[in-house]
Amino acid sequence: MNPFSRPSTLPFQLPPFAAIAQEHYRPAFLEGMAEQRAEVAAIGANPEAPSFENTLLPLERSGQAFSRVAAVFFNLSSSHSSDFTNALEEELAPLLAAHADAIRLDPALFARIARVHEQRGGLGLDPESRYLVERYFTEFTLAGAGLSDEDKATLRDLNARLGVAATRFEKNLLADTNDLALVLDDVAELDGLSAGEISAAAQAAESRGLAGRYVLTLVLPTTHPYLAQLTNRGVRERLLAASRARCIRGGVHDNRALVLEITALRAARARLLGFANHAAAVIADQTAKTPSAVADLLGRLAPAAARNALAEQADLQGLVDAEGGGFSLAAWDWAFYTEKVRRARYAVDSQAMRPYFELERVLHDGVFYAATRLYGVTFTERDDLVTWHPEARVFEVADADGSPVGLYILDVYTRDSKRGGAWMNPLISQSALLGTPAVVCNNLNVPKPAAGEPTLLSYDEATTLFHEFGHALHGLFARVTYPKFAGTNVYRDFVEFPSQVNEMWLLWPEVLANFAKHTVSGESMPQDLVDRIRASATFNEGFLTSEYLAAALLDQAWHLIDADTVVTDVAEFEASALTACGLANEVVPTRYASTYFAHTFAGGYDAGYYSYIWSEVLDADTVDWFTENGSLTRDNGDRFRNRLLGVGGSTDQLAAYRDFRGRDARIQPLLDRRGLN
Repeated sequence: MNPFSRPSTLPFQLPPFAAIAQEHYRPAFLEGMAEQRAEVAAIGANPEAPSFENTLLPLERSGQAFSRVAAVFFNLSSSHSSDFTNALEEELAPLLAAHADAIRLDPALFARIARVHEQRGGLGLDPESRYLVERYFTEFTLAGAGLSDEDKATLRDLNARLGVAATRFEKNLLADTNDLALVLDDVAELDGLSAGEISAAAQAAESRGLAGRYVLTLVLPTTHPYLAQLTNRGVRERLLAASRARCIRGGVHDNRALVLEITALRAARARLLGFANHAAAVIADQTAKTPSAVADLLGRLAPAAARNALAEQADLQGLVDAEGGGFSLAAWDWAFYTEKVRRARYAVDSQAMRPYFELERVLHDGVFYAATRLYGVTFTERDDLVTWHPEARVFEVADADGSPVGLYILDVYTRDSKRGGAWMNPLISQSALLGTPAVVCNNLNVPKPAAGEPTLLSYDEATTLFHEFGHALHGLFARVTYPKFAGTNVYRDFVEFPSQVNEMWLLWPEVLANFAKHTVSGESMPQDLVDRIRASATFNEGFLTSEYLAAALLDQAWHLIDADTVVTDVAEFEASALTACGLANEVVPTRYASTYFAHTFAGGYDAGYYSYIWSEVLDADTVDWFTENGSLTRDNGDRFRNRLLGVGGSTDQLAAYRDFRGRDARIQPLLDRRGLN
């Protein structure tokens, strides 16, 4: 009676979290994998001539029990990990790699897929079905399905080792992030933080058994939001030093050896698959197609970003000198003095904005309100439905006519058991073939204040909520036949596009006016403050673009290594890569250093971190379209939903964009947005 053995009977097939115990996961994985292997074997052994109906359809129907347990477990391991999840995930890593290889490298299955692919033009398939055939053939080919038996054996070994290494990387990062949280004894050291932020630091300390002290937990990127506020320069330095020290201190949590191992294994696998390097292997199946296309875009942006950052640095140093600081601007000073310049030049105080960004108002009167105005959907909280953690909240989503859309789950607060950053993932993906609905989750890492105090978001945290909700809408709105195309199952360098578009509604006049009310006085955010925020849109973009591009180019550099190149020193390689692209500025550190670059070494963005700015070309062009066509209207929302969000991965994504926009995207709006003209 394992709860993963059958679909849930709860609304929208929500997993029965109250009935799931630790002892259910391992047998569910093992039985689910065995069941899918048997299903795949039956497809390959079918004596009938290969057809879409006896090959692709049963392949899409296979592995349903496995998918149920995997979706729940990997959400749990990232949002509420434990010794149990860590141990099981490490045990499963090579088994999961072997399971995936058993399907992708099955010669009988691939022969049938190849035969259907050859005949696809004469089978009378609808466009989505034909695209399914093409995607399977491409993915299996790129995965090595056509290799010799000897090479397949080598590939299986490489994939298993990579699975284990990536799992260890992520676990080391979470452990060291927790270990390096900054512990302070005196509340005076927190000068500059708000009462709510100090309360959150005290709460974090108490949860660790450090009552009476204060803990500043680290965030995933190098920089920390509190660096903009802490007046004590020594505390700022310690906080940034803790962030940059992650997984480089020696001992069991040091990730340097894993970085070298992962990149070497990926390079070896790429050669085996017939590619010059891992970047070429990955990008071949993205919209960019080649590393040179990525290099062209990043190379076009990097010099201008670096110049802008140097100009900003000179401005900040001028302020330090004018105040008689007597020191050279350091990385831990940048955000603090940037806020001073922002206040002086634009009269915008980021800290003073927080009372206008109270979580419940931002969520209900901002995020949900914009979705209702655009798409007609409504949200009803379901307190009767249980999730993986008491802080995770469930909302039922309905269309304008009352018909069901799916469930949305939001888990806002940071905790030691949650990995850093913010993300969206599905628990159940919609598919007409399987009759499954959509259940999607957003995870954030907002510090939790003491009981009874409001959660006041920073401007960046509010933006992140809008961003991740854009992913959630993509997962909720996609209406496809086949599970392969469900929700956000699109090209990696396209997946950030819908989420980046959704950020635009944060400062849209109707939306902002609806939610930006002062948490004490109830007064709306003053219009002149809104105008000043807009006027400062390109302020500090040199820094922001440079730190992002440094990470994107570092990711590319690691994955442009070929199988003959041996790298022995992580720090030396990083320094060389950043110097080569003109972004080696110690005062503007890369957004992620290699040892805590989870996106590329444990998060599925390997050779793909460029995706954010690649997608932003489409995003900025789309913002222009909304502006030109009446902005926040149902007609515009329905067009965006039906032609882009609603198709999921069931068609070529750039073709879907052209269908929406009427042409290819232009880069000029991105250059304008980031001040890179």
